[in-house]
Amino acid sequence: MTSTDTRPELAAGLVFPPGFTFGAATAAYQIEGAVDADGRGPSIWDTYSHTPGRTFQGHTGDVAAEHYTRYRDDVALMAELGLSAYRFSVAWSRVLPEGAGRVERRGLDFYSRLVDELLAAGVDPWLTLYHWDLPQALQDRGGWAARDTAARFADYAGIVHDALGDRVRHWSTLNEPMCSALLGHMSGQHAPGLRDAVAASRATHHLLLGHGLATRVLRDRGAASLGITLNFTPMTPATDRPADVDAARRLDGQQNRMFLVPVVTGAYPEDVVADLAAAGAPLPVQDGDLATIAAPLDWLGVNYYFESTVQVGVRSPEKPTSFIGGEDVVELDPEGPTTTMGWGVSPEAFTRLLRWLRDQAPGLPLVITENGSAWPDEVAEDGEVHDPERTDYLFRHLAAVREAMDDGADVRGYFAWSLLDNYEWARGYAQRFGLVHVDYGSQRRTVKDSGRAYADLLRRHRQAPEG
Repeated sequence: MTSTDTRPELAAGLVFPPGFTFGAATAAYQIEGAVDADGRGPSIWDTYSHTPGRTFQGHTGDVAAEHYTRYRDDVALMAELGLSAYRFSVAWSRVLPEGAGRVERRGLDFYSRLVDELLAAGVDPWLTLYHWDLPQALQDRGGWAARDTAARFADYAGIVHDALGDRVRHWSTLNEPMCSALLGHMSGQHAPGLRDAVAASRATHHLLLGHGLATRVLRDRGAASLGITLNFTPMTPATDRPADVDAARRLDGQQNRMFLVPVVTGAYPEDVVADLAAAGAPLPVQDGDLATIAAPLDWLGVNYYFESTVQVGVRSPEKPTSFIGGEDVVELDPEGPTTTMGWGVSPEAFTRLLRWLRDQAPGLPLVITENGSAWPDEVAEDGEVHDPERTDYLFRHLAAVREAMDDGADVRGYFAWSLLDNYEWARGYAQRFGLVHVDYGSQRRTVKDSGRAYADLLRRHRQAPEG
């Protein structure tokens, strides 16, 4: 590969310590396809994406990037890029088609083959147990709003570890429970597509309870590297008016602190508890739950994309709030350039976030488990994909990580989102986040300029002298 860095002066100055993990990330429903293969049961995202009006142009993950059949080629791409690690998720409904009970060995065998392929290529597997695709059979019994789902998740964690724990070292229980709980149950933007504050509050607690129960199961089975992956969006008030400051506090509470604080301290933030109770959606905490949620971890996964500026205002009916009691809060359009997702580019906020996490979770190592951007990528006449915006985003955010590390943030790794262009949930195939371009008609993979630039950084990292 040859370098196509658009920011060579920044890239050349990025130096990370020996042993720092560099990887890329994906999620099962976004890339696997093969939704009817080998006994896989339906998930809530199969149901949601096949419901008219839910997704962009009715796009579904039925085919996606065909990773289920092309995984060997994709692992070869990872090796070509020089990735030291690959973060992927297991589809619960491939392993337990009804969510519990009968185990589908063919599903487990796929992930076993994938892990073996990764290890043979020198790529360390980082496994996420849940990336939003709850088996529909469990949703039919109440989903995450039902307490029993937390127990079923712990059972599932044990089954996957029994099959893969001899080869997989790094385990994450949940990816972005905020999205599962609030986008899935409050705004309806994600599966299962509900708009119910009580269900959203219950799902929040049961997701975290499931994390704690699964962590206990994994630890009892000897797993040595356990984490949870949370998505953080810094919330800034648009003005210093008390109402706007309080709006930022409320959204920060539910976006960030409601998920971080109980995992780290064993207690929900008091202001968040009060906010949810005032909205008629109290957290359904039972005795012993918070101690379970605060099970000791080895690292915290950090997903970061953008920051948000908020103020009190009138929301458009077309944009229901994702926050319980947040009907009077609006999020302002970002200033400056935006990605095709409409997100601003704020590496400075990334540094501030990592400093904040340094102080909020002292002694807990951080791993950047997702960071990336979507742009209007096309294959050029020369057969290449020139994406200078993504390369710029990538290196500016890596520089932000390095700055936070210089300020004492204990960051141990960075996973770019994403390895491949993929199914971007309700946005369908219109959004491209990959370091590798996917032609969805032919399934041809083309490494983008950003992927080549990332590979160059990783090569320099491997070749840097120690000490």
